[in-house]
Amino acid sequence: MQITIVGCAGSFPRPESAASCYLIEASGFRLVLDLGNGALGPLQRYAGLDDIDAVCLSHLHADHCLDMCGFAVAKIHHPLGRRRRIPVYGPAASARRLASAMSLDPGSEMTDTFAFVDLTPGTTEIGPLRVTTALMNHPVQTFGFRIEHDGQALAYSADTGPAPELVRLARGADALLCEASFLDGPDLPPDLHLTARQAAQHATRAGVGELVLTHLVGWNDSAATIEQAGTAFDGPLSLAAPGRRVLGPEPVGA
Repeated sequence: MQITIVGCAGSFPRPESAASCYLIEASGFRLVLDLGNGALGPLQRYAGLDDIDAVCLSHLHADHCLDMCGFAVAKIHHPLGRRRRIPVYGPAASARRLASAMSLDPGSEMTDTFAFVDLTPGTTEIGPLRVTTALMNHPVQTFGFRIEHDGQALAYSADTGPAPELVRLARGADALLCEASFLDGPDLPPDLHLTARQAAQHATRAGVGELVLTHLVGWNDSAATIEQAGTAFDGPLSLAAPGRRVLGPEPVGA
């Protein structure tokens, strides 16, 4: 299993990074995990749009789902004709939310293009991947993910405040992609996002092999993010970056 970080910016794209998007490849199967604003373009550096087999959306904030609209346009209006329909796993309102963003009726071209599947907490098989989901601590319905294949496990926090479910989901995972939207400070909004230190505390409780901090907001200091996380996690620790691979070989020339 190989995970390529396509975009890791938190809340809005940065000059050097799209919003949240991760490409997961295993046994020739390609799953896109979140497709936030700005991510559709750089995704094509790593996979052709016709080669995407499924999409999982953690929640329906724009920085995690909005480039599904551009993906739909590419599939509907391709000069060789409408491209194959693929499954999209997400919160129950996904089809309605995305159709509305494109000013389409809910039962229109959006659902003709994507087969929407409502996520619920639990475990399912998506292609060769075993995918376990759990509800996170965020103002809208949000799912964290554990993705397993061939003895490897990746956990992804999506967006969350402190959440015991994240620790259970990530237990013993080889790597945890965990949001670190905040730095330590007074009066942080509750039940919204994690600080870098809180992300590290979750990783330590879960006993993960590696912690990769993501959902990195542009105005935060990267050195402070690493420093604060390092006080609570003593394993391999790093910041996500576009083009970086997790659980797989780095690209040639990286």
